[in-house]
Amino acid sequence: MAHSAATGRSIPIISPAEGVSEELIRELVETFYDRVIRDPELGPIFHKVLSGRWSRHLALMVDFWSSIALRTGRYQGKPQAAHFGLELTPELFTRWLTLFEMTAREICEPDVAAFFVDRARRIAESLQIGLGIGPKALRLP
Repeated sequence: MAHSAATGRSIPIISPAEGVSEELIRELVETFYDRVIRDPELGPIFHKVLSGRWSRHLALMVDFWSSIALRTGRYQGKPQAAHFGLELTPELFTRWLTLFEMTAREICEPDVAAFFVDRARRIAESLQIGLGIGPKALRLP
């Protein structure tokens, strides 16, 4: 469960998140990625990788978050493969999470923001482990 200290409520992670709509997800994704593309650290990575495919990426991210928050099952991508070879660092993930958390807290009610931030942190941790970076990455001989 994602817990919101502000409201004392928790949103179960295994069921659709209360208070989340497709419209909210779209606003969150569009606002967040607008900030990412303008960010001096993250923007160049996204410009390089997504040149000419930006609208397709935004639609994919709406599907991704819809699958997570509303259990729609629309996202069929492979996040590990999509991020492999991008020379990502733990610091870039921290920057991504900082922008995401700021955006979620501005757009969403506190308990909904807590849900999205919790999921984003878990996803970032999983991606870093899978990509072999960060403090929890497996270091095999």
